[in-house]
Amino acid sequence: MSLKKNKIVLATKNKDKIKEINKILGNCFEILTLKNFPEIIEDGKTLEENAIKKAKEIFEIAKITSIADDSGLEVDFLNGEPGVYSARFAGEGCRYEDNNKKLLKLLKNVPYKKRKAKFTTVVAIAFEDGSIKTTEGSVYGYITNEPKGTNGFGYDPVFYYPKLKKTFAQLTTKEKNKISHRAKAFKKAKKLLKTVTGNG
Repeated sequence: MSLKKNKIVLATKNKDKIKEINKILGNCFEILTLKNFPEIIEDGKTLEENAIKKAKEIFEIAKITSIADDSGLEVDFLNGEPGVYSARFAGEGCRYEDNNKKLLKLLKNVPYKKRKAKFTTVVAIAFEDGSIKTTEGSVYGYITNEPKGTNGFGYDPVFYYPKLKKTFAQLTTKEKNKISHRAKAFKKAKKLLKTVTGNG
């Protein structure tokens, strides 16, 4: 099987995510996004279910290799929440800031050692032969007491990465793309795409 002129559809309308993923995948593919296709409702119970659903549904429309991801933040003290609901933790249509405020409020006065958290990304690729493959990446850290940093997006300002002693929002794009959950998952996905195209 081969990608049609190395075109792939990236199933997201999130501009921040598109920018980050483009840098991870490099210039090996012509990447189309959801601005060219209908929005997909994320109603799966797991990150994997959502990623696979998005990839499959976009493939059925586009008829070219489609790649989708779903990411979630799991906080130990909150029994794994917000998890699959990370993007809408503070309600439908909420902003990044709203999600962070809710999270910090729920963790108010919780000591550092109990603020452990994990970022996870699951990527699904729907290939032109009908097969679907998934990759996954995770990174561990802690939730801060207040937002720090102005880079990144989502929960980046409150996710502290001990090894670099910074939040994700304090990292440069280059630094983040070396260690982030999304980078890990998409680098694995890039290898799968490379086996199909012979480049990458």
